[in-house]
Amino acid sequence: MKALDGLLTEVHPKAYVVTVSANSQVAGKTVVFTGSLEKMTRGEAKAMAERLGAKVAGSVSSKTDIVVAGPGAGSKLKSASELGIQVLDEDGWLDLVRQSS
Repeated sequence: MKALDGLLTEVHPKAYVVTVSANSQVAGKTVVFTGSLEKMTRGEAKAMAERLGAKVAGSVSSKTDIVVAGPGAGSKLKSASELGIQVLDEDGWLDLVRQSS
């Protein structure tokens, strides 16, 4: 702890600030990612969705608004189809979030 206190007298880190867009196409919506993503990691996709004001869930329910399905999508895609939830592929997701920029 003493070493950290000493370091902080020399270094002044900036606060980490994440800007959330409330005016995006996905703001306030619940998104589920399933299957493989080919253009980004799942972590990047989740961060992108959250930055645009969406909530990312791990499972599909009647409260889910969008399912992004990549290759290998299974039961989550089936559930989304049964519930009539909007399903996008990765390119469709990227097109949608580009409209938010």
